[in-house]
Amino acid sequence: MEKMVGQRIKRKEDPKLITGNGMYLDDMKIPGLLHASIVRSPHPHANIVSIDKEKALKHPGVVAVYTGKDLEGKINPVPTSWKVPGMDLIETKQYPLAINTARYVGDGVAMVVADSKYTARDAAELIEVDYEVLPSIANQKEARKDGAPQIYDEVPGNVAFKYVAGEVTDEDLENAEVVMKGSYNTQRVAPSPMETRNSLAQYNPGSGDLKLYVGSQNPHIHRMVLSEVLNFPEHKLHVKVADMGGGFGGKIGVYPDEALVSYASMDLKRPVKWVETRNEHFQSANAGRDMMVDLELAGTKDGKITALRAVNHANIGAYLATFGPGNPTIDFGLMLSGAYKIEKAQCTTYGMYTNTMSVDSYRGAGKPEVTFMLERAVDDFARKINMDPIEVRRINFASKEEFPFTNAQGLIYDSGDYVKALDRAVEKSDYHALRQKQEELREEGRYIGIGISSYVELSGFGPSAVAGAIGFQGGIWENSTVRVHPGGTVTVYTGTSPHGQGHDTTFSQIVKDKLGIPYEDINFVFNDTRAVSMGWGTYGSRSLAVGGNAVGLATDKVVEKGRRIAAHLLEAEVEDIEFEEGVYSVRDDNSRRKTFQEIAKAANFAWSLPEGMEPGLEEQTFFDPSNFTYPFGTHIAVVEVDIETGEIEILRYIAVDDSGKIVNPTVAEGQILGGIAQGVGQALWEGVQYDEKGQLQSGSFMDYAMPKANFFPKIEMEFTETLSPVNQLGSKGVAESGTTGSIAAAANAVMDALAPLGVKHIELPLKPEKVWRAIQKGGAES
Repeated sequence: MEKMVGQRIKRKEDPKLITGNGMYLDDMKIPGLLHASIVRSPHPHANIVSIDKEKALKHPGVVAVYTGKDLEGKINPVPTSWKVPGMDLIETKQYPLAINTARYVGDGVAMVVADSKYTARDAAELIEVDYEVLPSIANQKEARKDGAPQIYDEVPGNVAFKYVAGEVTDEDLENAEVVMKGSYNTQRVAPSPMETRNSLAQYNPGSGDLKLYVGSQNPHIHRMVLSEVLNFPEHKLHVKVADMGGGFGGKIGVYPDEALVSYASMDLKRPVKWVETRNEHFQSANAGRDMMVDLELAGTKDGKITALRAVNHANIGAYLATFGPGNPTIDFGLMLSGAYKIEKAQCTTYGMYTNTMSVDSYRGAGKPEVTFMLERAVDDFARKINMDPIEVRRINFASKEEFPFTNAQGLIYDSGDYVKALDRAVEKSDYHALRQKQEELREEGRYIGIGISSYVELSGFGPSAVAGAIGFQGGIWENSTVRVHPGGTVTVYTGTSPHGQGHDTTFSQIVKDKLGIPYEDINFVFNDTRAVSMGWGTYGSRSLAVGGNAVGLATDKVVEKGRRIAAHLLEAEVEDIEFEEGVYSVRDDNSRRKTFQEIAKAANFAWSLPEGMEPGLEEQTFFDPSNFTYPFGTHIAVVEVDIETGEIEILRYIAVDDSGKIVNPTVAEGQILGGIAQGVGQALWEGVQYDEKGQLQSGSFMDYAMPKANFFPKIEMEFTETLSPVNQLGSKGVAESGTTGSIAAAANAVMDALAPLGVKHIELPLKPEKVWRAIQKGGAES
């Protein structure tokens, strides 16, 4: 039978989802179900003087109304989970409902529970809140200045933490032949999954169990954190995830809303559901990015980069989100030098409280931000020394012979061949012909830009071996159990949590190749804390590199136990038993054989087992990899800018990515394609807007520009395969690569197009009006 790993197998998940037979949380209807609506602050910063809930309580259909003071002492604050050592973190308390002070537009101040969602929303409008408006601020650099409004009395200068990684001296910069300085900011973006956040809690007063359905990328983390917030026994809390329409990092964190719904269900002894509106998503779902970075790059006139020094002001919002402290420090600061062999690099990060919604992980989480900064700076450096940006990259890349390669911050990259991916992208794009065409079109008054972005990213979150060194509080391993039923069919339980990535398909390909059984005989169970003992979820491009390898290793254990049973039944030595394509046979005597299905039946019915062997054919593995994985690649974007209007058209987009072993090219390409859409979306269109005081200006898709399919040409994708040595499959992460590589590629293309017009820098997103104004300011004729 043909091996499935590496093949374009259609996704198992799709028939159910595309025929409308999925079961999303809001599809669930339970007898006695109540609905919740949350009253949110319209002010960025205000004391809560009083809350009058009497009119809401009298509204027909309303069952309960809760305020922060009602819940004081009954629900604990929602904690952050990533407290990086060495950062002197000042963690403030985020209560599920604000008790005395609201600190961002969307901060919850009350919750209505009623017999329908419409009644709950109507009644929420009847709650009268008297606010004392306080001074507020949204910009993180301004928040650090003397005299800025203070978000918390106990946080001087609004600085939640300061973190320094690496060391670069003034002399390292002053003695350089070339010093290039620039500011490279990545604006705030909203995750915007198709399905908004949600939760449905069902308390059983008889058993004392609490069942919580929640849109989560990591249900076991939700169970762990919520048990602490609710003072509820972890073994009595059952967390499940229904079909889920995307996450992109916005559903990693544990939110106050989920704790509120859980408490209400226990208090009222009825199931309670809450589903976020799209407006609420823009107000109160964790946002991404929002880093302001000032960079100094030192180098030589012949293109060698010798030192980098960055100061990053990271907006963490009004409260610390689950992974909020780690994104601008570990993910950004330790990846500062990217794919380049740079001896010295330093990043100083200030995590700043502001009167805005919290910032947490968003597709790539730190790596797209640092790649944008670095790749924009490399292009600016190349322009300053009058060298082709391709050649600057080639000169500074770590070579494939140097792997495992230690970067300037001490991270050890597992494997790489950066030149190979760059060369393939150059060849695929016909780069030199593009440059020639660019010159010809400029003579005609058309402005074509070619943007390059070479990236490497940290993925495969998991290894205990390096966790402490870079700030993890323990390893984030992954767990898998492979259970073989008497008829030879298989159910696999794993702690990774799919929400669109295609786990069922790719993981089944791995199991099928190892067991040699029909693909359709393999079933997976995800997203259930009762069925799966423990798991760390899906984020950080870890599903295949950690979770998939856990599945593979557990399956290997099943094969080996089957080998011992086969040796016993066939009266042969274990080392003489071969296993291939679902059949155990004696070496050099193929007539003595047992199928996998026969072994499964023998194991489960215990007809004849080796002495001392327990019945059953089921094995579990906790896979803790020795290192992260480091996918890489080069993206090239080609755009045309209409200098009369500022409109940008993407003419071509070439992506050459290396994610190690590709299990399913179609699934991998889908991940790259989606990532590119989000990265280019950030570069050209998307952006959460607050005014200077923190009043939200982009509360709907009327104000927040999402990319559409017709904005893009056909993406030209290709993979190189450089296997990772840190796991059995040789796989690396793929889901975040498209985003990591694409923001800078698109931005560099636009700046390359505008270079002859004297335009050197435009803040993201590169919307037409901004581009047009920059052209006028740059001196071009209208």
